[in-house]
Amino acid sequence: MITYRDATPADGPALDAMAREIWIATFGHSAPAADITAYVAKAYGPDGALLRDLVDPAIHFRLAVEADRIVGYAKLTQPWLVEAANQRGALQLSQLYVVADRHGHGIAQALMDWTIATARQRGAPALFLTVWEENARARRFYERYGFVHVGYYAFHTGSQIDRDEVMRLML
Repeated sequence: MITYRDATPADGPALDAMAREIWIATFGHSAPAADITAYVAKAYGPDGALLRDLVDPAIHFRLAVEADRIVGYAKLTQPWLVEAANQRGALQLSQLYVVADRHGHGIAQALMDWTIATARQRGAPALFLTVWEENARARRFYERYGFVHVGYYAFHTGSQIDRDEVMRLML
């Protein structure tokens, strides 16, 4: 059975390991090995951004847990995208990850439903996110929720720059 709960700092090591594994599986082929290594070192591990964000009270992590295993999470933040920052009160879904062996089990939908409901409860007029332009599965998922493409974001993977789509859902 999958349960959903807010993350705590104690979840850090397991969440960090899970997120790193998903990121590498999804994007590891998209850049030279040195660039992947540089990005992963910045984003994950004891000095990585994920663990710093986990203890930031302005950032909200929601976990999907099955038998004490984190199988998915959503990360809701204040906006850092230009498009979102220009819309007063907007929020941003910075990450939504689900382990591959649990795709199709409704976890992404439950996490997205939580994200949208939380943004509405906070009075946000819009919710923004980025998605790699080559991640067709994720783009289709967001489009089913009504997100629309509103711009592009340069995503740095080491020295490589990839193009992400910026998407917005008006609440």
